[in-house]
Amino acid sequence: MTIRVVVADDQALVRAGFVALLDAQDGIEVVGEAEDGEQAVRSAVDLVPDVVLMDIRMPVLDGLAATRRIAGRTELAGVHVVVLTTFELDEYVFEAIRAGAAGFLVKHTEPADLVRAVRVVAAGDALLSPTVTRRLLAEFAARTKPVPDGTVLAALTDREREVMALVAEGLSNAEIAERLVLSPATARTHVGRILLKLGARDRTQLVVLAYESGLVRPGWR
Repeated sequence: MTIRVVVADDQALVRAGFVALLDAQDGIEVVGEAEDGEQAVRSAVDLVPDVVLMDIRMPVLDGLAATRRIAGRTELAGVHVVVLTTFELDEYVFEAIRAGAAGFLVKHTEPADLVRAVRVVAAGDALLSPTVTRRLLAEFAARTKPVPDGTVLAALTDREREVMALVAEGLSNAEIAERLVLSPATARTHVGRILLKLGARDRTQLVVLAYESGLVRPGWR
């Protein structure tokens, strides 16, 4: 199936570069462009793409607010937003996690990594820029003030809580399977059930819930 993408960036040259790169890939089609957050939201509603590449700093409506609007619409549950930022630890990135972004990339990401990111996010996995994955999770954890609330995770089994903690550590399904001596399919099933039980959009939201519920703490492994 073709992955449909909307590119939102207020810099025409940058936007054109992303569009040219993605349109040249097999199985990826750029179906819309936006130069501000309002246009990005309208494009998401009108086109219902698989992925929106969202610049975080845009006029009219910034990428953070646009991401929150997209994530807040049930009819756009299948639209995955990847936030683009100039700086690896941009302050807005932490808010974008809560707003519903499925992943993050710095703008100087290698072209191959950008293409890979689109495919990963379209498949429903969380995506963080390869250069900052661990640092970003650790920084987010340090800034989050956990509010232990057993009711949030009450529906999960002990095994599911264990899997969720590993998701919060940044592990992929394959890595979780190896850590827990499970098959990759079983690990994937566990993650799917956790998402369903907690009503989370994607793995990134599981990270948020893991820290905010007190399931994990900064520095835990």
